[in-house]
Amino acid sequence: MRRLSMLLGLPQNRFASIHVVGTNGKTSVTRMTAALLEAHGVSTGAYVSPHITSWRERVLIRGEPITEEAFTAALARAEEAAVAADRAAGDEGPVTQFELLTAAAFLAFTSARVQFAVVEAGLGGRLDATNVIPSKLTVLASVGYDHTEWLGETLEEIAAEKVAVLRDHTTLLVGEVPEEVKAVIDREVTEKHAKKIWAASVADNMLPGYQGRNFALAQGAARLVLGDLRPDVVADFVERLARREFSIRGRAQLVPGDPPEIFDAAHNPDGARALAEALPELAREREIVCCLAILEGKDAGGIVNGLAPAISRFVCTEIPPERIEGSGRPGGRSRPALEIAALCEKAGVEAEALPDPLLAWERARQLAGERRGVALAAGSHYLLSSIWTERPAQSS
Repeated sequence: MRRLSMLLGLPQNRFASIHVVGTNGKTSVTRMTAALLEAHGVSTGAYVSPHITSWRERVLIRGEPITEEAFTAALARAEEAAVAADRAAGDEGPVTQFELLTAAAFLAFTSARVQFAVVEAGLGGRLDATNVIPSKLTVLASVGYDHTEWLGETLEEIAAEKVAVLRDHTTLLVGEVPEEVKAVIDREVTEKHAKKIWAASVADNMLPGYQGRNFALAQGAARLVLGDLRPDVVADFVERLARREFSIRGRAQLVPGDPPEIFDAAHNPDGARALAEALPELAREREIVCCLAILEGKDAGGIVNGLAPAISRFVCTEIPPERIEGSGRPGGRSRPALEIAALCEKAGVEAEALPDPLLAWERARQLAGERRGVALAAGSHYLLSSIWTERPAQSS
């Protein structure tokens, strides 16, 4: 990634940047921080992942997905440099898909002349492609168990991978994290001669639940960058969140209808528990039928157990391999629907298995309609992608 960036003229050095790392909440914190900066008159870009229906969803310019024309131009420039980078790669291997897209995002931000870019790490931090930005501020949204095959088996190991992106003499903004990782964070802060700030000390958490915690981090990040926030802008943003006028696709997204539908990409135990916490308010205490798909390598038992207290019935399904492959996860596979259904039954919730995701989603909607309840799709971004690609009206 450094070689590719050098060949492109270090585009990431032409705008100020905020780096967002963590297990859950990264996309919400990134999008909210960018929106708050934009509302204060700061031209802002945001880089998030994964996408659900279009690669352009990952690169946002002033709050909107990058245009097709600008995206194509940025990718073309990045691909030209990647050819040269590959020739000199040696044992490091060729430029990866994610590295190419990350470089294209930096080029796009430079072309759009953004003042700030809020950049979400893809996986971990230390070895992530985004770890070439000279970030002024690092935000640690959360630390939990996910991607343990790459990041480590303990929370301390996972935290160390994430906070390794911290730059010398900069600031680390920390959200709610487990007690056992605080020593790891303090050690990194000391080694980098950086400053640690808890989000609760620089933000007014005016919203409940996990999105309230994410908003507190976004407020803190924006305040540290700008020096202060306008009360009227923050109040307006809170109103928009409360009315769900500021929504992020696939994050506790409520779509009115008959039955109402909720889409959330919660794909690890902490994310599942956070979703379960939010569901009673989202569903207005109605029964929830969940269409659930989980990738291999994920803690399926933890996800099911996290969701189970809020779910009256599961319809378990699988994601076609071509859907996973085509969305940026080569070699990824879905857990068998029958296996997930068995875990749901073990958790005390009735479940059935339908391997076809579209049939499973229609079954969940049917059951929700019969119960005057709400249909929920959860467990993977790739499930949402499968549903929305075939039923685009549901993603509006």
